[in-house]
Amino acid sequence: MPAPHRIDRLTAADFPDTVKGLAELLVDAVDDGASMGFLAPFDHETAASWWQTQTSAVADGSLAVWVCHDTGGITGTVGLAFSRKPNGRHRAEILKLIVHREARGQGIARALLATAEAAATAAGVTLLLLDTRTGSPAERVYGAEGWTRYGIVPAYAADPDGSLEDCSFFYKHLTTPTGS
Repeated sequence: MPAPHRIDRLTAADFPDTVKGLAELLVDAVDDGASMGFLAPFDHETAASWWQTQTSAVADGSLAVWVCHDTGGITGTVGLAFSRKPNGRHRAEILKLIVHREARGQGIARALLATAEAAATAAGVTLLLLDTRTGSPAERVYGAEGWTRYGIVPAYAADPDGSLEDCSFFYKHLTTPTGS
């Protein structure tokens, strides 16, 4: 990844200051047709409102969010949602891995994913899960990074235009840190 990029984990204190940049990133993804859970039309106010609803999860530690910055602002993000179930403390879910259209092809998605995986390992997580639209560029990234697709659900989620798309579900087993 080029030197001007930096990845930082957001704290509860600095999360509110990043909502505007995260909203811009989410709007860009939805405008590009990414199936992120939202339908068009999708505006900055709605995106910012959604990110604001994540504040308490960031504050209580059940959601970790990283952002990739360059001199122009936020170029990417990824979330790691830890299971709240007592029998699921060994697993977490990768959420909202997003790279701005203008920043793609620079290894940012892979760097963000590796950052979240390393943090999960450090937290004692041994199993990660995620889902993505079947046939998407993201699906190819996950396959290349050692994730295993365990199924496809037809017509699982709607794209921003409302058309139903198949969704691929992936898992990855992690190694816990030495001494754990």
